[in-house]
Amino acid sequence: MVRLTRAQQQERTRASVLAAARTEFTEHGYGPAKVDRIAERAELTRGAVYSNFPSKRALYLAVLIDLVENAAAGAPSTPPRSPVDALGGFARAWLERLPLADDTTSGGRLRLRSLDGVLDDGHGREVLAQIVRLETLLLAIALESCEPARAEPVRRVRLAALVLTLLDGASRLAETAPGSIDPFDVARACQHLAGIDLADAWAPPHLPYVAPARPCRDTWDPPDGLADRISGNPVHLGADGLVTVLGAGRLGAAEEAVRSAPSGEQVTVVVVVRDPAETGRLVRLRIADLTGCLRRVFPTAALPPLRLLLDEHGTVAAALGIPVPDDEADDETEAAVRVRDGAIVARAHGRGAAHAAATAHAPNTTQPRKTRR
Repeated sequence: MVRLTRAQQQERTRASVLAAARTEFTEHGYGPAKVDRIAERAELTRGAVYSNFPSKRALYLAVLIDLVENAAAGAPSTPPRSPVDALGGFARAWLERLPLADDTTSGGRLRLRSLDGVLDDGHGREVLAQIVRLETLLLAIALESCEPARAEPVRRVRLAALVLTLLDGASRLAETAPGSIDPFDVARACQHLAGIDLADAWAPPHLPYVAPARPCRDTWDPPDGLADRISGNPVHLGADGLVTVLGAGRLGAAEEAVRSAPSGEQVTVVVVVRDPAETGRLVRLRIADLTGCLRRVFPTAALPPLRLLLDEHGTVAAALGIPVPDDEADDETEAAVRVRDGAIVARAHGRGAAHAAATAHAPNTTQPRKTRR
């Protein structure tokens, strides 16, 4: 008889709970689903379920993450030649989640990654609004990579927001009235949106008033074992570049890091959360869902030149010497550092931190000093 290690037993228990929960949510939907029935299906106690997932919402998000991250990840046969091609491919990949004819109502909602009734509190909805801004930025940067070279770079954030609004609306209509929309028409409509002149520009009015970054020369120990949520590749944080740390309530500020950094400089956005079970899973789910669609359309070279890390336990923030509030509901963390030759050479905190750190000049004289952990 083979004896399982504690870690193996925990993983087996977790897998059993996820499988039982997926069946429960497919049959009953999120609201009517019962943790007691999930425990019974998994042949476990209610306590065993809660020891792995602290709430029904955390369990539902975990089921959706498992669904998204284990989906077949195709690769583009040919790179898109224009934003029109890119939007058509992206929309078709997105619309594959629409319910099938033989799906149950609850099963169709699970397939749609529906969050209807799941985020029933103000904080959850506020975080989702910030995640949507981050999703919009990622799609926009990918679309901008398809643009012909111009003297003045084109911003496609407003276009990306419009496309995601249309696709989300199609998903919601499919949820309430299955079979009422034609996904091919929706994909063609997304393509036509590329021709709309939205007069898009990036010039936040507060940037001229942002305080300069504080020059420093702090050595630090970057944590290991980090993975980029966009590409899936390992991340070494010790390389030169801009590192921006954002709380779940400030994800929209990621664009400041992307737009402010000098051309060719590595930009890393670190998302810190104090509630990995729910807020952390919500961020992970939405980003995995969006980037899964992007990878099916854009070659690796055209993916956003941005590394995105999910710092669920504040490990990266602590290594950078950036304090994170204990209260998740009040987390408005916004800070940034600039790294040169393995040392932190500039620090900024508060609104506009990424812009301040990105435009700072590295000091040449002071001796490195150790960053407090």
